[in-house]
Amino acid sequence: MIVCRFKKNPILVPNRKQSWEAEAVFNGCPVQKGDKTFLVYRALSLPHYHTTAKTKLMVSDIGIAESKNGTNFYNRKRFIIPEYEWESSGCEDPRVTQFNNKYYIFYTALGSWPPRADTIRVGLAISKDLEKIEHKHLITPFNAKAMTMFPERINGKIWTILSVNTDKPPVKICLASFDKESDLWLTNSWQQWYGDLSKHSLDLQRRPQDHVEIGAAPIKTKYGWLLIYSYIRDYFSSQKLFGIEAVLLDFKNPFKIIARTDFPLFTPEEYYEKYGLINNIVFPSGAIVKNDIIHLYYGAADTTCCLAYIELPVLLEQMLEKGKISVKFIRANNNPIISPIKENPWETKATFNPGAVYLDKKVHLVYRAMSEDNTSVFGYATSKDGVNIDYRAKDPIYIPIENFEAKLQPGGNSGAEDPRLVEIDNKVYMFYTAFNGKDSPRVALTWITTKNFLQRQWFWSRPVLITPPGLDNKDAAMFPEKIKGKYIIIHRNGNDIDLSFHSNLNFDGATWLEEYRWIAPRKGWWDSVKVGAAAPPIKTNKGWFLLYHGVSEDGIYRVGAVLTDLCDPVIIIGRTEYPIFEPEALYEKEGIVSNVVFPCGAVLIGKKLFIYYGGADKIVGAASIDINKVINILKASKCQINS
Repeated sequence: MIVCRFKKNPILVPNRKQSWEAEAVFNGCPVQKGDKTFLVYRALSLPHYHTTAKTKLMVSDIGIAESKNGTNFYNRKRFIIPEYEWESSGCEDPRVTQFNNKYYIFYTALGSWPPRADTIRVGLAISKDLEKIEHKHLITPFNAKAMTMFPERINGKIWTILSVNTDKPPVKICLASFDKESDLWLTNSWQQWYGDLSKHSLDLQRRPQDHVEIGAAPIKTKYGWLLIYSYIRDYFSSQKLFGIEAVLLDFKNPFKIIARTDFPLFTPEEYYEKYGLINNIVFPSGAIVKNDIIHLYYGAADTTCCLAYIELPVLLEQMLEKGKISVKFIRANNNPIISPIKENPWETKATFNPGAVYLDKKVHLVYRAMSEDNTSVFGYATSKDGVNIDYRAKDPIYIPIENFEAKLQPGGNSGAEDPRLVEIDNKVYMFYTAFNGKDSPRVALTWITTKNFLQRQWFWSRPVLITPPGLDNKDAAMFPEKIKGKYIIIHRNGNDIDLSFHSNLNFDGATWLEEYRWIAPRKGWWDSVKVGAAAPPIKTNKGWFLLYHGVSEDGIYRVGAVLTDLCDPVIIIGRTEYPIFEPEALYEKEGIVSNVVFPCGAVLIGKKLFIYYGGADKIVGAASIDINKVINILKASKCQINS
C-alpha cells in the first residue's frame, strides 16, 4: 500500500476538560507557519442550551492547535465561533490556505436549527497571524460546503474549488475564479455563477447514487494540481462507504482532468475509523507535503483527528498510468487451450477451472467438465510447453462417488468442482468443491500416488469432507510443504481467504478446517465483495507467492497476488493494488457466467509463471508472466514510510 496510517492515531481526541471540544474533534486541516504546524479543526461541544435554537444542542466551533512535529498538538483553543446570524448554529469543517501572507479559512456555516439546505453555506475567516480573525464573510448565498483555495494564482486569477448542493443532491464539485480578494464575497457574482453550474463543474461521480465532496486544498506537483477528496459510494443507503480518492488537474486549466484514482486510497478499517459519533467514516480534510510524503489529515468516525502518509511519487505514477501496472499476464496465442467436446456427453457443456501440477517435465491439468444436466466431473490433459495440449483423456479421471456430491436436484448443479493440486511426499493431493445441489458446497480432499498419477492409473483415495456442514466453503488449496511442522490449508469460509494448520492430513470426515481469517476483501476496490485462493502458493526466494481471485460489486472476477513471509506465511509482505489479470477476451467476457477469469492452477517453469483458468465458466485458458516482475511490484506495494 502507498498509504500508511500514523501508528499513534488518533492525533487529536476530545478534551473532556473543555466543554466546547468535549464531544468530538475532527476534520482537521494543517498549515505551516515557520517551524510549526497549526491545525484548525471542528470541535463539537457538550449539549447546552442554545438561545437561537431554543433547545439543547451540541454546537460546532473551530479550534486551533499547534505542533512542532505535526503529530503532537498543544495549546488548543477556540478560534472561530458563531457570531453572525448566518453561522448562528455552528461553524464546521475548516480548510485553510496560506495566500498572499494571509490565512484564508473557509468553513461550513450553519444558519438555522434544525439545519436546512438553504442555510448550510460557506463562510470565510481571514487571519494574518493565526492568532486572531481579522474579518469574516458569508461566501455562498446558496447551499455549499467544503470550499478551499488554490495556494497561488492561476493565469493571474485567484481560484477556489467547492462542493455545491451537498444537502440537496446531486452534488457538484465546482471551480470559481476571481480577480481580487474582495470578489470572493460578492453575492451578485455568486448568484450569476450559480445560474449555470454545469459550466463550472468537474465530473467526478461514477454513479448517480454516489456522493463527492472536496477534501484537502489542492497540492502543487510537477504534473498538475493534486486534489484529494471524499468519494462516498451508495450515499443514500444504509450501506454507504466513505473512501478517499485523488484527481490530478491541469496546471493552467483546473477544469481539465489529467488522471484520477480508480479505487479508494483507503476506507474505514481501524477501530477509531469504524466507531465513533458516526461510524465508518474517513474524511480527508487537509494535507501538507514534506520530502515527497503527503501528510494527510483526516476525520475518523466524526470523532477524532487522524493522520496518514502517502508516497507522492508512487501515487502520481499510479494515477498517470491509470493505475494499470505494465506487468500483466499475457494470454496464450492458441487460447482457449481446452474447450467442450460435443461428442463427449460428460464434457459437452463446459470445460473450465483447471488445477495444475508440474511433474516429469510436463504440465498436468485436471479440469472441471460439465455435462448438459449440469453434473461436474474431472477431465485430464497434459502439455509439454505449458500452452499446447499434447494429450487429453477421452474419459473423466474422477467422477462423483459419494452422497455429498451426488445429484439431489434434477437438472441442478452437482458433482466435483474446481480442483487444486499439490504434490507432497510422493502423493498428489486434490482439494475440490463437493456439491449435491441441495446442501451447502463443502471442501473435499482425495489423493493419489505420484506414480499412479503419472501412469494415468486413476486410483484415487476415498474422498472425505474437511469443512463443516451448513457452511458454504470453497477455494481450498495447500502450501506444498510443511512450515514449522504444520500443513497449512487455504480455504474460503464466507468472503475471506482463511488458513487452517494441521500436523497431518489424516482427515476422518468429522474433523473440520479451522477458520483463521487471513486476507479480506477491500471495500470499494476491484476485490471488494469476496476473495478466494486461485492456485496453491509457490515458493520463491522472496517469499510465498499466492494468486487469488477477487470479485467486485459489479460481479467481475479478476486476479491479484500476495507475497507472504517464508517462515511465517501469515505475515503479508505485499498485495497488488490493481488486478494483474482481468476479463478482456470474448471467451472471458461471454459464457455461462460472463466476465470471469478463474485460475485454479499455476506452475513455475524457470522464471515464467503459467496460470490455467476458466473463462466465463466455459473454457480453459492459459496465460504467463515473469514472476519476478510481479514480486517486485508486491515488494514495492508495502508501505515504506516509518510512521
